[in-house]
This record gives sequence, structure tokens and C-alpha cells, in this order.
Amino acid sequence: METNSCNDPQVEPMSSSRERVTVEDNLLLIEAVRKEDIKLVKQLLERGANVNFQEEIGLWAPLHVAVQNCREDLVDLLLHHGADPCLKKRNEATPFIIAGIMGDVNLLQLFLSKGAKVNECDSNGFTAFMEAAMYGHIEALKFLYEKGADVNLGRKTTKDQEKLKKGGTTALMSAAEEGHVEVVKLLLEDMKADVNARDNRGSNALIYALKNSDASKVEAITRLLLSHKADIKVRGEEWKTPLILAVEKKHLGLVQLLLEQEHIEVNDEDRDGNTALSVAVQKNQSEIARLLCNKGACTDRGDLIMMARRNYNRPLVLFLRKHGAKEDFDPPSKAWKSQSSRWGRALEQLHKIHRPMIGRLKIFIDKDYKIADSSEGGVYLGFYGEQEVAVKRFYEGSTLGQKEVSCLQSCREKSNLVTFYESERQSDCLYVCLTLCEQTLEEHFNARKRADVGNKEDKFARKVLSSIFKAVKGLHQCGYAHQDLQPRNILIDSNDAICLADFDKSIKMTRKQEIKTDLKDLGLLVIYVVKKGDIPFERLKTKSNEDVVRLSPDVETENLIHHLIFPKEEFTDLSGLLGHPFFWSWESRYRALSEVGNENDIKIRKPNSKIFQLLEPKSSEHSKSFNRWKAKIDEYFMKQMDQFYKKDGRYQNTVGDLLRFIRNTRQHLHEKKNEKVKLRIGEPSQYFQEKFPDFFLYVYERLHSTEYGKHFVQD
Repeated sequence: METNSCNDPQVEPMSSSRERVTVEDNLLLIEAVRKEDIKLVKQLLERGANVNFQEEIGLWAPLHVAVQNCREDLVDLLLHHGADPCLKKRNEATPFIIAGIMGDVNLLQLFLSKGAKVNECDSNGFTAFMEAAMYGHIEALKFLYEKGADVNLGRKTTKDQEKLKKGGTTALMSAAEEGHVEVVKLLLEDMKADVNARDNRGSNALIYALKNSDASKVEAITRLLLSHKADIKVRGEEWKTPLILAVEKKHLGLVQLLLEQEHIEVNDEDRDGNTALSVAVQKNQSEIARLLCNKGACTDRGDLIMMARRNYNRPLVLFLRKHGAKEDFDPPSKAWKSQSSRWGRALEQLHKIHRPMIGRLKIFIDKDYKIADSSEGGVYLGFYGEQEVAVKRFYEGSTLGQKEVSCLQSCREKSNLVTFYESERQSDCLYVCLTLCEQTLEEHFNARKRADVGNKEDKFARKVLSSIFKAVKGLHQCGYAHQDLQPRNILIDSNDAICLADFDKSIKMTRKQEIKTDLKDLGLLVIYVVKKGDIPFERLKTKSNEDVVRLSPDVETENLIHHLIFPKEEFTDLSGLLGHPFFWSWESRYRALSEVGNENDIKIRKPNSKIFQLLEPKSSEHSKSFNRWKAKIDEYFMKQMDQFYKKDGRYQNTVGDLLRFIRNTRQHLHEKKNEKVKLRIGEPSQYFQEKFPDFFLYVYERLHSTEYGKHFVQD
């Protein structure tokens, strides 16, 4: 990256034109080394290219590339021109460590002579010795061992990684995992590597060996490790024993080898309660199951016969019966009740039946348990642990699935988003476990006939849209745009809470247009909700922006939608709009107006005051509902108020006096002498909202960004 700073170690101080040439030469130098063009490398060095220049992404320098290419002549040339033999890449790997990866003994010798430390490591804890073991370089291992490399050194990693119990891997573990039989033999027999060294999760080289997919290599390395007294009681991920891991591999010879060991515990269980025998039966491995039973495996761990029946394996059923396995025909002893009113019956059925677990997930891919279609594999009922969940299926490697999980993981702490429990993988499928809700917003409106609320306050619309706005605000704060906001992606749970779902089209925001897409869809959702779903969302999407705004039933809705569909360039997030008058209850509006009316300059009618000037209507605004407001107030109400406050002068048709009128009403309407007025006008917040539907928005817009904005802070 170019810079004009004299402190930039990459570029020497010079004129801007000469600087550009030098930066280009520096990049050309790395490329020339990569292509092994020694003639061009010499030319670039002679005309001043920076031999220690590092490219921006990985901080690769020419020397790192030369070592990766195993070109000793280029390495010598670069060192001759001042290359730093200890220069580190971004991951802190030095040329010496890269030489270990490549297994180049001559380069290892060279860098040791130039100051490299035999046990130096990169930021992930890898030494040259560990790298040589991982890549199977025997001669390099022998050389490094002679130079004092620590054979049993465990990988040191960052503090964050250590908190996740990562790190601690030794050279022996890496060689075992990669299937390097001869390297494992060398480490054990000639270098006396500790066969039972443990990583930070407690696994030894035996567990690592069982991770390799090559059956012959796994068996050969396992024999080597066992012959050197590897501990077979060790546990791997999910608390799986070597025996369970061998059964999962369906490797008969490996299982037999482990069963021959003196201290084998054939009935040990993993974290989910599976034994080697139950895994063998689930995977329909009859020969392995027989081996385990003959070794004394218990047949009372789970319904083994039912598992065998599901695989249509009658011989295995008969064999298990012979060894004491019993079928469990009894229904669950404990009655279980679903929390869901809509999905309860299906969930209770799913709870009863036996299903093989996918990690902590229980699911049955059957039409009776499917609750929705999705972009790929559908949405099904399930249990994650004991929690009732909705499970979205994707194929493994799905871009949509990756987007969904990535977005949910990044935004876990944000409110009003569907709860993400975890994801599981099996048989090329990704299962994403989410909050189980009762219905979508679209279903909610479709299930209810249009109920004309007339002039009544629409609390449901305010609740729904407030929740959606908060959800989208949280997404944007995490750097994501939803890009598919629609009624089907808004869910209502059993407690009538609203949450946003379906993030498989979400993207990391890089342009303003992505925010604008979400804002436009929010505007359409506002109309959809306030119209109670009467206008299908897809039809709304076909309308022009102007037509959408014109559909607004009131000024607050119109103003809000205008902000969404025609956002200002400086728009950054939805925080400001969550305080918009649309989201104020009628009672809150009434209270705020009365507080403004309590301002001293309003009470004493100071027409030249700042607040009076701010509230003065323009000539174009005389069509507002509050123009000549006194004539619109109930006659008896107006007469009583005029008479009561006649010492201050009768009310005038000004904005200030309407605010004072509202203030006095709120202060005194509850008094006994005003009972008749109260009976005539009813609830005052509703009365003023109906009489002057555009008044609150008018006052709000005039004052909320001034010193009087203190009256427009919601609770």
C-alpha cells in the first residue's frame, strides 16, 4: 500500500513519482522470485527494489517465497542484498519455519547459521520440527532433532484459542493425523517421543491417528502407538473413546486390534450415552457388533433390537436377542406436554418415537413433521436437547446455509431476531436449529377477517413494526443487510412476541444500496401491517414508491414511510426512526403535548418567544386539522374551559393556545367539577387524536431537534 510517510519501512523517502516506481518494483520483485526468474530478480535488486518489502495480505517477502520454492541460489542472492533472515510473515512464520514445511535441510542449516532458533514458532505455535512432521519430511526431522529440536513440545497458541482448549498438539500427533507411518515410527523409536502426551483437550496421538481417512495407514499407525503403550482410555471430541471412533470408521481390523488390548473398556460411553456396540448397531455393522458382544459388550444400553430392525437386519436382531437384548415396547413412563399450541400434537408424537441423534438434534424428515417450505430443504419440527425447535435444512456446503449460520452467529446478542441454538451436520446436510414459533405474520392476518378498527388505536401494528425495526437495526449494527424482508419471514411465538427470521439471503453490507433495499421493504411492511394484510405484499412490491406512500391511512404512517422509501443521504441507522411519532401511543402523545403546553412561554402567551416562533404555521399549513381549532372542540367543553380560564383571557386559535388547552385538560379533567366534560369527550388522548390527527406530528417535527426535544423522549 502506497504511503507518503517517511516512517513507512516498506518505502524509502523520495519524490512521489520515484516512490511509485519503487513500489511497483517491490511487487515485481516478489513476482519474479515466485516465477524463479533470477535474471529479473538481479535487475530489480540492482535498481533499488526493497529486498525486505512485504506484500499487504500475508506479509510475504521475497525471501519467504524463495524458501517456499526451495531455491537456494535465490535465497543466497537475496541475503547478499540485505534480506532479513528472521523476517516474519503475518502469522509470524520465519524463513526457517517455511524451510521446515518444505523439508529443505540445506536451507534449515543456512538459517540456523543466520540466527534462527531451532524451537522458534509462529503465532499458531508451529515450529519447524512440527511442520516437518506434519508434511512427512524425515531427513529434515533427523537434522532438526540433531540440532536440539524439542520433540515433545506442544503447540502454544493465542489466549483466545487456549480458552477454547485449542493448541497443545505435538509433532507426533500431527504425523499420526496425517498418516505418515514412517515419521511416526521415527519419532517413537529413534527420538523417544512421548506417546501419551496430551493436547489442551486431553487427546493423545492415538485419537489423532483415528482422524485419518486412509484405513491402512490408520491401522498401521495405531499398531505402532499401541506397541509403545499408548493409553487406550483416552477420550476425543464428544468424549468418544478410540474404540467408538474405530467403530464409526466401520474398520473391522482396527476394532479387533483395540479389543485385543489388555485394558480396553468395551462399555464406555461417549457424551451422548452411545457405546461402541450401539454405534455398531446403528451403522448396521453386524461383524463388529458380534466382535463386541463376544468381548462382553452390554446389550442393555438403548433399544438395540429396534435399531437393528430399522436397518432390516433380521440376523442381527436374532443375534442380539441371543445375547440378552430386549425390545422396549413400553411407552415412555413420563407424560410429556408440548409448549406449542399449534405444533403440540406432532411434537408429542416426535417425542415418543425413537430417532438416531444428530449431535444433540432429534429430527424426523417426514411430511408429518414438516412445518414450512424453504429455499432448499424445508423446515421441520425437532428437539435440540430438550428444547422444541424449528430446523431449517440445507445441503452441506450450501451458500444459503452458510449465509444463514454466519449471520445468526454474528448477531446472537441482538433483540427481536429468531433465537439460534446451534447447527448440526450429517449425511451432507446442514441442520440449523431455531426458535419454534406459532405462525408467520402473513398467516396471522390470513387467519383473521378484516376487523375495521375505525378510529381506534392500532396497538398491534405499533408492536409488530417496533419489533421488526429493532431487529433490522440490530442486523445493520452487526454489518448485515437482510435483503428479504417480507411477512413470511416475520414470526410470532407462543407468547405473541415478534421476531425476524430467514437470513439465507443476508449479506455483509458494503454499499448504501443494500441498506436502501431493507428500508424500502420496511416501508412496504409498514403499509402491509397497518392495512392488516389486506394488500398482499407481492402486490405492494409492484407499486411505485409514490403510490405506496399514498396508501398511508394517516400522517404518521405517511411520514414514516417517506423516511424509509426516500432516505436522506446521511441516513446511518434506524435508531432515529424508532422514536418516530408512529411508534408513540396516543397516551404518550397526549402527555408530550401537555408537557410542551406547560412551557412558561406557552402559558404566559409570549408571542415573540423562541417556542412560539418555532410553532408558528406557515401560510401553506393553514389546511392542517388544528387550523381554527376552537370550532372543532365540543361546544360545552370549550365553553367550560373558556369560562374557567377567563381571567387569563379566552383561548385563541393559535398553536400555543391549543397546547395550553391540552395541558389544562390533562391537569384538571379528573376534577369533580369536570365530570360532565369527561362524560362528553371520553378518553382525552383519543379525543385529541381524533380531532387533530396531524397535530402531534406537526409539533414533534418543529421541536424534537431543538432544546424542547426533551419532551419527546419516550419511556
